[in-house]
Amino acid sequence: MSTGLFTHLACLGHAPPPGHPESPDRLRAVLRGLEGEEFQYLRKFEAVPASREALARAHTPSHIESVLGRYSARAREEGYVHLDPDTVMSPGSAEAALRAAGAVVQAVDAVMAGEIRNAFCAVRPPGHHAEKARAMGFCLFDNIAVGALHARSVYGLTRIAVVDFDVHHGNGTQDIFFDDSNLFYGSTHQVPLYPGTGDAAESGVAGNVVNAPLPPGADGAPFRAAFARAILPALDRFEPEFLLISAGFDAHRLDPLAQLRLDEADFAWATAELCTLAAKHCAGRVVSALEGGYDLGALARSAAAHVRALMEN
Repeated sequence: MSTGLFTHLACLGHAPPPGHPESPDRLRAVLRGLEGEEFQYLRKFEAVPASREALARAHTPSHIESVLGRYSARAREEGYVHLDPDTVMSPGSAEAALRAAGAVVQAVDAVMAGEIRNAFCAVRPPGHHAEKARAMGFCLFDNIAVGALHARSVYGLTRIAVVDFDVHHGNGTQDIFFDDSNLFYGSTHQVPLYPGTGDAAESGVAGNVVNAPLPPGADGAPFRAAFARAILPALDRFEPEFLLISAGFDAHRLDPLAQLRLDEADFAWATAELCTLAAKHCAGRVVSALEGGYDLGALARSAAAHVRALMEN
């Protein structure tokens, strides 16, 4: 079976003000990085919007209504609306956010149906900072959590795992998963750094949250060691029935928003290790979604390395 690529041009319509790091050019760079001959066998899908029912598994009704209702209306009237100092909606943001979350839901469906083996969702806005009741950190809805909870609700799966190697801790996914022992969240990330969460002591209701913080300046060796020492053994013990990846590439050494020093080979290694565990426990069922990455060249190369690893495993 092949690897799927889920995206939609509407994700370019989320357009924060000029100079904002989470720009439409990020998605353009990722898609250019996946244009080479080696990617010709990717199965391409146009992302459909997430339903309110799917969003409501991860988010409160008031949060959903604020994003899709009053904030979206203000953005259409005023051009922009700030939900916090970093998180901005433009007139196209609501549809982009629905397509971003919907892509992960759709990818889960395609993997479960056996249409594809695994998938990468090239979407924006990113999602892992969005908490149950709050948009933050460039994120409106937690795309990966919406997909994870869809897998559980629709397909009757019990143990769903998310692993996150974005340089920033996914406080939103942790918030949504923290009190549910059948949901696993594992993260490597830089500390100290935004959003200020992700200490190793934050372990969830039943050890179902595993944080492996890294100091500024850490390169591939400590990253791989933390992954192998903390994340992979815990994931193996959890025995997931479906695995999702929050694929942020801002831990790259060229990224302007943080100080880790990973490169493309590190992201490919982590992806391959996760696919190996998915093959052991859940018939290789993996869905990945784009999170951060703000140096456009490094982002394109890293996403290509990640997708290449998905295709090869």
